Amino acid sequence: MNRSVRHRHLALAGLCAFLYLYPFPYFEAMRSANELPRIYLTTAMVDEGRFAIDTGVRAHGATVDVSPSGGHYYSNKAPGSSLLAIPAYLAVKAVCGLTGREPSLALETWAFRAATGIVPTLLFLLLLWRFLARAAPEEGARSAALAGYAAGSMAMTYSILFIAHQLSAVCIASAWILSVWVVEDGRDVRLLAAAGFLAGAAPLIDYQAAFAGLPLAAYLVWKLVGPRAGPPEARRPRRTGALALAALSSVPPMALLLFYHWRAFGGPLRTGYAASETFAHFHQRGLLGLDRLRLEAFIGSTVAPDNGLVFLCPMLLLALPGFFVLARRREGWMLGITASVTLIYLLFISGLNFWRGGWQVGPRYITAMLPFAIAAVAAAMSAADRAGGWRGELAWAGAVALTAVSIVIYSLSTALFPHYPESFHNPVHELVLRLLAAGYAPWNAGWWIGLRGLASLVPYLAAVAGLLLLVAVPRRERWRSGVAGLALAAAILALYGAVPGGGAAAARSYARITSWMPSGP
Repeated sequence: MNRSVRHRHLALAGLCAFLYLYPFPYFEAMRSANELPRIYLTTAMVDEGRFAIDTGVRAHGATVDVSPSGGHYYSNKAPGSSLLAIPAYLAVKAVCGLTGREPSLALETWAFRAATGIVPTLLFLLLLWRFLARAAPEEGARSAALAGYAAGSMAMTYSILFIAHQLSAVCIASAWILSVWVVEDGRDVRLLAAAGFLAGAAPLIDYQAAFAGLPLAAYLVWKLVGPRAGPPEARRPRRTGALALAALSSVPPMALLLFYHWRAFGGPLRTGYAASETFAHFHQRGLLGLDRLRLEAFIGSTVAPDNGLVFLCPMLLLALPGFFVLARRREGWMLGITASVTLIYLLFISGLNFWRGGWQVGPRYITAMLPFAIAAVAAAMSAADRAGGWRGELAWAGAVALTAVSIVIYSLSTALFPHYPESFHNPVHELVLRLLAAGYAPWNAGWWIGLRGLASLVPYLAAVAGLLLLVAVPRRERWRSGVAGLALAAAILALYGAVPGGGAAAARSYARITSWMPSGP
């Protein structure tokens, strides 16, 4: 590896870490329905040795994600992220104990976000970087795909919030990567023990991550004990023991989930959603809310301006040519996994009767799909980077434009207000860019050095600009197409402004959000 490439790798790692660690969009007055029950559960397990969150509810109030059961209150979430936050809570209590005070809710929120979202995702990016070399051997294409995933998708939003979607994605995607290394590369079979544990932990953290485990399980069964074709000397031996190792390793976290259900809600298969007074009527229809496919849900979750997957993260459109590239390379196993997981989650969100999911930046219930789809995106970027002549210039400019739009939307949304209320029909312009233009800023690392308002965001915006430049121009030969791609991205973002807004309802929401900001213009 030459010095220039090494410097680019360090720059990519440093920029991603900075963008994850700098912002702290915390709004105590908002009373996050997703974060508070998880915080209550962590503190209850440590302070009281139980799953009931009555103490947290009394101290800070209930939310719609609190479920009554057996005379107590419980979080209706899968408990995995709250369990992982326990070491962070112990550390926070120890530090605060030195000064004789109790941890604040804000401090607990920051520590739990870092322990269950930021740190796991940054570590996962290192793993994903190595894995994406299969789809994109070129350093520039791989950097662009990784940067787009890290700073231009729901992976970023749900890493810096104490919400389990990204942590479950890290678990199930890591299980996939480790399985591939064993099956395809012949690495130490003991990695399958880690893969099995991570796959079992994914639904312990977020229920819908189980859907990604189905293609992964099918892949392992086919590769390890499936039918053998070809001449005998070319066949791999069946590895029943390896498959058993993966399966048995998944049992402890799944057993823990069933135990939690039993203690909290009276039965191992009864979830907190069934006990919820707010959401039970949704979950009682069909299979945990999956009852029938809805065109409204599909459009609203994919292309709608207020919450659509590819409207907010157009980089994912590159997965479509990426599937073709994988098929042309005859990489059937990777095509099968990536395409099947993508299809499963699109069907899942289209069939979910509560598909909108409240305040969110994109269809958050399918966050676990993204690491699989990014492999196809990387394959498409690799093809664009390899192409020569004017076709190659156009292909790279287009890939850069889609990736840059995704990075701008998600990096700004994450730092300013990572919750889109339903009242905004065009949240990119009505909320995010408007907050930025007005000079509003939530808490961030800049406050430590006395920066306020827009000034506190200047280091963060500089890092975003640096990441965009790193993505756009992987080498000197691509500077024209890279600059053209960035210009096209600016034009696309400007065109987004033509989408009609939410009118008076959006204006009221905007006024309420600005009242929560610790720093205004």
